[in-house]
Amino acid sequence: MSARKACVETSVPLRHAAYSAEEATSGRWGNCGHTRLVHMSVRRRDRHSRGLRGPLALPNPLTGRPARPPRPATKADFFTEAVHGAVERIARQCPDALVGVTFGVEDVPFLETAWSGDRVPLAAALESDADRMAQVVIYRRPLEHRAATRRGLSILVYRTIVEQLSALTGRSVDEIDPEGLGDDTD
Repeated sequence: MSARKACVETSVPLRHAAYSAEEATSGRWGNCGHTRLVHMSVRRRDRHSRGLRGPLALPNPLTGRPARPPRPATKADFFTEAVHGAVERIARQCPDALVGVTFGVEDVPFLETAWSGDRVPLAAALESDADRMAQVVIYRRPLEHRAATRRGLSILVYRTIVEQLSALTGRSVDEIDPEGLGDDTD
């Protein structure tokens, strides 16, 4: 097979070519002297199928700054919102169960005091003392690990808080959650 029959047409953007345009047209770059470069627009390139490069929107004509698309809430922010939503729902159904109780969120349980055994707790309920109010502490990472979706996480957070309030106040789960809203979200 001769060098003339092995000519190839390449499509390489100029700014990423290994050689200059003069070397490519002179024949030193390809297999033969007939290699042709196809110029690609840098702005329209979809490199490695990851989408177009550059800003998603043009700058605002009034401020001159580019528009930023809204970002989804972080996992920690979503978890905090789920705890607030669960407490608000319980406050509508059984406000007496929340009297004198504070809520807290921690990433993981503290090793020495939180559990003994081979199961990781999802939450802790601490009774009131003369110095502090009763507390319900929800552990974010173990709950996130058990939920498959964000909707499932919000349901799991709600059920966990209802169970901890039931253990803390001595009320039944049906009294705190009379409509059984642990299965459904608002």
